[in-house]
Amino acid sequence: MSTSRRVTLAVSFSSLFLIWLANVASGEQPKEAHITALVRDVTLVSPQAETRLAALNDTLPDKTMVWTDADSRAEITFPGQAVARLWSDTVLSVKNGGRDLELGKGVILLEVPPGIKGKIHAPGIAAAVSGTTVMFESHPNVFKFLVLEGTGRLYRPRSLGDSLLVKPGQMVFGRPHAALSDPVDFDIARFLRTCRLIYDFPPLHSEILMVAESDKQDRQKSKKMLIDTNLFIFGGGTLVSVVDPGTDAATTAPQQNASPNLGHTKGP
Repeated sequence: MSTSRRVTLAVSFSSLFLIWLANVASGEQPKEAHITALVRDVTLVSPQAETRLAALNDTLPDKTMVWTDADSRAEITFPGQAVARLWSDTVLSVKNGGRDLELGKGVILLEVPPGIKGKIHAPGIAAAVSGTTVMFESHPNVFKFLVLEGTGRLYRPRSLGDSLLVKPGQMVFGRPHAALSDPVDFDIARFLRTCRLIYDFPPLHSEILMVAESDKQDRQKSKKMLIDTNLFIFGGGTLVSVVDPGTDAATTAPQQNASPNLGHTKGP
């Protein structure tokens, strides 16, 4: 995926950064979930089924549904400073003050600070998160769950014992109603370079932690505890491609998806 950026933000990057910086400087904590960034058209559906276009700083009462249109994105900040970023064509319902999120479809990048417990539910699959930054992608026949820092628990709600702890730099993908597969390793540095839900927005509070996990992977590579492979997932979905080692895979990916180019690594 190219790292070139199209100027499509309804609010410019500089404006988004100033809003973020002002909130951090003031130490203010939001009392309700609210919209902190918008790109193009994002629709809100209220608990009473009333539909309208979202605006910056809109609050989101429980059971509000957020629907991003094509080529649209949104950022939601929750009480306790948890942050969710939604890619285009994503449907998310906010419940319990943001502690329970229903991902109907699409892609969400979620940062949950320590001390805050939350859950993400998608068809057939769910994750419990606290003190972690993750990406969750859900489509009718496939899901993908990645951990960038911290630890998340992925599980199938109706299958007792089908549960996994997913650590930084690990990814689980498969079919929503099938048994969970073992985690595989992915390249955190490549994710941070190529995911537009990272670089199209101001820095997350967990950025330093994600970089630290990336540095840890580099040290593991230098000791041959992790080995780069020529396997990549370009953008959304779970299709694994084999790439010529001499190819710069980061510049050959499809351009339209928020999901990063995932360079796989493996143990020796």
